[in-house]
Amino acid sequence: MRASLIQIAVDPDESVEARRQRAASLVVAQRDSDLVVLPELWPVGAFAYTVFEEEAEPLRGPTHEAMAKAAAEAGVWLHAGSFVERAPDGTLYNTTLVFAPDGGRSAVYRKIHRFGFDKGEAVMMGAGEELVTVALPQTTLGLATCYDLRFPEQFRGLVDAGAETLVVAAGWPERRRAHWTLLAQARAVENQAYVLAVGTAGTHADIAQAGHSIVVDPWGEVLAEAGSDEEILTVEFDPAKVGATREQFPALKDRRLGLAPPS
Repeated sequence: MRASLIQIAVDPDESVEARRQRAASLVVAQRDSDLVVLPELWPVGAFAYTVFEEEAEPLRGPTHEAMAKAAAEAGVWLHAGSFVERAPDGTLYNTTLVFAPDGGRSAVYRKIHRFGFDKGEAVMMGAGEELVTVALPQTTLGLATCYDLRFPEQFRGLVDAGAETLVVAAGWPERRRAHWTLLAQARAVENQAYVLAVGTAGTHADIAQAGHSIVVDPWGEVLAEAGSDEEILTVEFDPAKVGATREQFPALKDRRLGLAPPS
C-alpha cells in the first residue's frame, strides 16, 4: 500500500481559498498513491483561534467540495485533514472528512480531545463523542486528531473497533516535537498497528510548527520521517504486517484492564 502525507505549510499571507485550491492540487498530484493524508486545520491553522468563527464552514462547505473533487480526480482514498465546522446549531467542531476514490464521503470524525485547557480550542469548540474507523480494501483506518495522540485509551478503542492503521492529523508545535515522535511510536508499539501522523509546516499565529510527519510500523520502527518544511512524505508499507505482528507477539491477547465484562 502506498500512502502520501502532505505536510502543507500554513502561511498567514496565503488566503484560505488559495490554500484550499493549492491543497487540492497537491492531492491530485498524488494519483499514484492509495491513500493521501492532510494535516489538522490546514485551511486556517491549528492555533489561529481568532479566525475560527470567521472561517467556519458547514459540513458540506467549500472544503468538503474541494476535497471530494480532488479525491475523485486523483482516484485515491483521501483523509482530508480537518477544518473548522459549524454545525447547524452553531457549535464549532474540529472535523475530519474521509473520501473514497470516487469522491464519495466515507467518514466524518469530530476531534474528541480539545487542546488549550481553559482557552482556544478547548472553549471555542464542541467535543466529538464517537470513535471512527474507515474500512479500505487494504486496511482499516482509525482516526485521531493532534491532541488525541496523548490519550492512549482512544487508540485502544480504535483497535478494538478493528483499526490496523492509525491516522493522526495534527498541527503540532515545534516546541513539543520530541513528544510528537515519542507518542507516535508508542501508539504504534502498544497497539501493534501502523501510525501515519502528519503535521503542518511553517508558522501561524506566531506558533512554529513541528512538521516531521512520520510513518511508524507495528514494531515501532520509523519507516519515513519528514523535515520541518513543506513536504510530501510518501511511503509503501505492507498492511499484512499488522496481523503478522499480532500473531508473532500476541500481547494484545494478554490485556486484563479496560475490557468489556463477560455477558
